[in-house]
Amino acid sequence: MPEQQTFPQRPRFKNGVFEAVAPIVARICTYSILAVIAAIFLHIGYRGCGTLFTTKAPFINFGFLSGKPSTLYVFEWENRTLRLDHEAFQRFKSKHGEPASVTTYAHAAGGILPCIVGTVLLVAGAMAIALVLGVFSAIYLAEYAGDHPLVRMVRLAIINLAGVPSIVFGLFGMGLFVVYLKWNVSLLAGWFTLALMCLPVVITASEEALRAVPRGFREAAMALGATRWQTIRTSVLPYALPGILTSSILAIARVAGETAPIMFTAAYVVRDTYPWEVERWADFFFQPVMALPYHIYVLSSKIPHNPYTEQAQYGATFVFLLLVISLSSVSMLLRSRLRKSW
Repeated sequence: MPEQQTFPQRPRFKNGVFEAVAPIVARICTYSILAVIAAIFLHIGYRGCGTLFTTKAPFINFGFLSGKPSTLYVFEWENRTLRLDHEAFQRFKSKHGEPASVTTYAHAAGGILPCIVGTVLLVAGAMAIALVLGVFSAIYLAEYAGDHPLVRMVRLAIINLAGVPSIVFGLFGMGLFVVYLKWNVSLLAGWFTLALMCLPVVITASEEALRAVPRGFREAAMALGATRWQTIRTSVLPYALPGILTSSILAIARVAGETAPIMFTAAYVVRDTYPWEVERWADFFFQPVMALPYHIYVLSSKIPHNPYTEQAQYGATFVFLLLVISLSSVSMLLRSRLRKSW
């Protein structure tokens, strides 16, 4: 009889140690990450609440949420330290004259309403473009394209695009949309730049969601006489929508937090008017905006550190986190309702 080949076995003691230690290490790593994230959010929340909330009714600093960024003027007057924004300081100066010694702090007074409006507009427009282009591209790759080398190269290129730094997309958007197409620094240039940046995430996740729909749904619809597009529209897309909305949640988080692309294509440091304050409605798309990520960047890196600007930094960051969570929550609610209905 031929000799049977035997393989060395690991000692049971070593296997038992690995089985006992591996879950503990995994649990420690998971809870450590959660603890760091919680510490960051709690720190920003604690510091930001001091700017967003007050100790007097109505307990919310509506001036910070509804005002425009302004310069803070700090000076001594009649044994008191006065802190006034630009408009209040001009009224004070016209009534009492120029104070002896005034210290100014840029963007440390006023509010962030133009930044909130600009961020919402940029995210909404970019996501609308990215979802339309991304879903149609995913439909082609999942339902129409075959499995030949060219299609595999396209999928690989899409995956690689997801790892391209955002500043590269910003420079590309500036060269193509701002300079070549002459859209200038505007909402439209920012929309398309941000949409191109998040397209790889949308396409990849949407294609996986379409492929996860059972093949029998397609076969049953086509057996009843439906065309290829009717099958996709009525039997595939409805069941893939929760997965597509998952990709939109990931894309919203990335689009809302980017600074480099909008810095080159859409955002201004200071903007006195809102995009809709134009003579012709078509000019709305070619207006620059203020945005929370760029505003926080300016406060953190372009202005000397001081206690007054620090309050504006944490307040804007806290509101920005709440805004991103709110936008993501809307997509999560829609996904939950679609899952229940389908």
